Amino acid sequence: MRPICFVVLDFVLLSAIALCVSAHAQETARGIVYEDGNANGVRDSGERGLPEVLVSNGADVVATGAEGRWELPSGQDVIYSVVKPRGYAVPVDAYKRPKFYYIHKSAGSPPEAVPGIPPTGPLPASIDFGLIPKTDATKFTAVVFADPQARGLTEADYIARDVVPELIGTDAVFGVTLGDLIAEDTALLGTVGDITGQIGVPWYEVFGNHDHNRNVREDRFSDESFKHFFGPSTYAFDQGEARFIVLRDITFSADGSKDRFPDDAASFVRHLLERTPKDKLVILFMHVPLSSVENADEVLRPLSEFPNTFSIAGHAHIQTHQFVGTGDRGWNRLEPLHQLVLGAVSGSWWCGERDETGIPHATMNDGTPNGYGLLDVDGTRCKVRWKCARRPADYQMNVYLPDAVAVKELASAQAMVNFFIGSPQDPVEMRIGDNGPWQPMIPTVDLDPECLRMFGMNAQRQNGVWGWDMDFPYPTDHLWKAPLNASSLVPGIYTLHVKAKDSFGQTHLGHRVFRVVADGTAN
Repeated sequence: MRPICFVVLDFVLLSAIALCVSAHAQETARGIVYEDGNANGVRDSGERGLPEVLVSNGADVVATGAEGRWELPSGQDVIYSVVKPRGYAVPVDAYKRPKFYYIHKSAGSPPEAVPGIPPTGPLPASIDFGLIPKTDATKFTAVVFADPQARGLTEADYIARDVVPELIGTDAVFGVTLGDLIAEDTALLGTVGDITGQIGVPWYEVFGNHDHNRNVREDRFSDESFKHFFGPSTYAFDQGEARFIVLRDITFSADGSKDRFPDDAASFVRHLLERTPKDKLVILFMHVPLSSVENADEVLRPLSEFPNTFSIAGHAHIQTHQFVGTGDRGWNRLEPLHQLVLGAVSGSWWCGERDETGIPHATMNDGTPNGYGLLDVDGTRCKVRWKCARRPADYQMNVYLPDAVAVKELASAQAMVNFFIGSPQDPVEMRIGDNGPWQPMIPTVDLDPECLRMFGMNAQRQNGVWGWDMDFPYPTDHLWKAPLNASSLVPGIYTLHVKAKDSFGQTHLGHRVFRVVADGTAN
């Protein structure tokens, strides 16, 4: 017979082992991804599990097995999401928010996060994702908003009246907002999301620096309200031949915010790209441009193995192009990574004189009218068109020239063009009349003259206190200048034609009608 003390020790040891096994079991999340043929959100008899579908816990990425089953490490605060594959759709709610995730937050959000996530309780035995069969075209369009940035319901209503109505009925297959839906009033996140949902297409959201919960003390809780309305702040989905990666690139601490990928976001990208075919088009959506993200190398290094890449960011409230070259921030390809910093829906933060409908002109500080992008994808190639809010689609530039030019001033008169989506290497030409020779215009960095004029009007209206209705205009690199070289013109009416080709190979036209007057003639 063994001594009683050894029996007791065996019992304690076995109990400890049992507790460890139990704890380990609770640390693993499991589920199935299945084909929801009738789109009822329930796995019915005969609905098959889908193999090779990617599922993530925000840091790790796994592929489902032959029967659609997956397993991932768990915790007390995890969001599980499925990477929507080509040929499928995910469910959406009444406001077109995609439901591709499950939030597991056993204790719920801290009380400082308002609105937050209620306690979810124990981890479910199975977290299942139903995917709805839907044909994916390889050629499609997506709508891209940056920085609607509503400061209260008045500005939320501007969004509802300015950009949303013209997009209702769009043939775009989805939309995305690149962060800063609001200006730190997190209760307004749902309202802005609901307004955007009226467009009628699935709409994804990016976490911006103004979308955070201001009163929380830990970075992991800074996006609680965002998660409450929209789910994870780092995730991915496929459409056609493209894989879209949505990234949070802002972290918070007691000292303020940093432009930085959280560790789990960088891990997510690394593991996702390990399971991404090299010939796929990979498009990054983020809020802060890569040039400002301090640990951008953690994303750019693995991304540089993919020949077909593109990135779109917001945040700046101007429009510009950035190119990450070889050896810069971990980028290892000879071809640079092209990132478009997209102009804002709110333009200059919904500032400026109101038009006849009561909406501010909101012209950005680089002279670009407020608006949004249209991302056209064709296989593994993509391009972006800029759409000025409530303006014709072909309105892509402002051409500056005096309304009247005296004959004696023809030799010195100069034209200027603000090509809204242009970059300095883009060719811009002009000619007078239909048969005149095209002459190149010279890229320059300067202030947009109309933007400067409007700033003066706003400063005067505010009794000289600038910065309330409109910030000071910024020098922009999408301006071109050239002398008229038209000393042979006689008095009359003429048209200056401008032709510009953007970085995506699209050609745009602009025009300016002007008068040539005799010397000494009043304008």
